Amino acid sequence: MSGRTGSDEAYVLDLCDEYLGEAARRQHRFDWLRGDPGADGRRAKLPVDGYWPRRKLVVEYRERQHDEAVPFFDKPERTTVSGVHRGEQRALYDARRDTEIPLHRLRLAVIRPGDLGADARGRLHRRDRRADLAAIAAVLAPVLQAWPGDEDRVVDAFRSWLTEAGWVVVPPTDPYTDLEAVRDGERIIAEAKGRTSEPGIDADIAYGQLLRRMAGPGAGVRYALVVPTSGLRHALRVPEHVRARLGIAVYEVTANGTVTEHGG
Repeated sequence: MSGRTGSDEAYVLDLCDEYLGEAARRQHRFDWLRGDPGADGRRAKLPVDGYWPRRKLVVEYRERQHDEAVPFFDKPERTTVSGVHRGEQRALYDARRDTEIPLHRLRLAVIRPGDLGADARGRLHRRDRRADLAAIAAVLAPVLQAWPGDEDRVVDAFRSWLTEAGWVVVPPTDPYTDLEAVRDGERIIAEAKGRTSEPGIDADIAYGQLLRRMAGPGAGVRYALVVPTSGLRHALRVPEHVRARLGIAVYEVTANGTVTEHGG
C-alpha cells in the first residue's frame, strides 16, 4: 500500500471513500478471482483496486495502459505465465474481473482517467477535488442506484410463494445461491435478478450461475430463474424445450409481488 500512496489510483479511491462515506478494502483479493497457473501450478489471487463489502461494490481504476499499448508497462519482450506479454495478460485479467465479479453477485464500477481531469498522458495532475468528486459520483451513482433493493423484493416475493406452496426454505448449499428450499424429497435452487438497466446480461449471468450449480441426473433437484416482469422476455430467450431439458423454470414476479411460473 505504501508504494501506492499519492498515486492516481489512491487519489481516485480516496474520492470513492469520500463519496460512499466509508473506506474500501484496497488491493483486496477474493479466493475465486485468480490468475493463470505458474510453473508450480499455483494460481495467484488477483487483486481488485477497491472493495466495499457493505455496498457489494468493487471499483477498478484502469489507467492508460489498460486500454492502449504502453511499452513501459507492457514489457513486450517478456512472456508471462499466460504465454503472452504483460499488456495482453493485463487485458485477459481485466476481462476475467469483468466476468467473475458480477457472477459472484458484486457490483463493478470501472473508472478511467478520461472520467476525471486527466492530461494527454492520462495523469491526474490537476486534481480539482470538487470537480473530480462530481465525476466519481457520475460513475458510481448509476451502479449503486440501478433499482436498489429490487432483487431483495424479488427474492422476498418468491420466498413467500414457496412457503405458501409448502416448500421449506433452507440455508443454501452454495453461499452465493439466492434461495434454496425442500419439499417431499425434492430440492429447488433459485437465482433471482432484480430490475436493472441490463436485464439481458443479468439473465445470461443467472443461467450461468444455475448451470454451475447443477447436480447429476436423478438428484431430485429443480432450478428456478426468478425475474421481475421487466426481465421476463430476456429470461425466456432460452427456448422452453431447452429449459425443460435442464429442469429450469422461469418465475415472473410482478410489481405487486404476484409470482407466475413460465415453464421449464
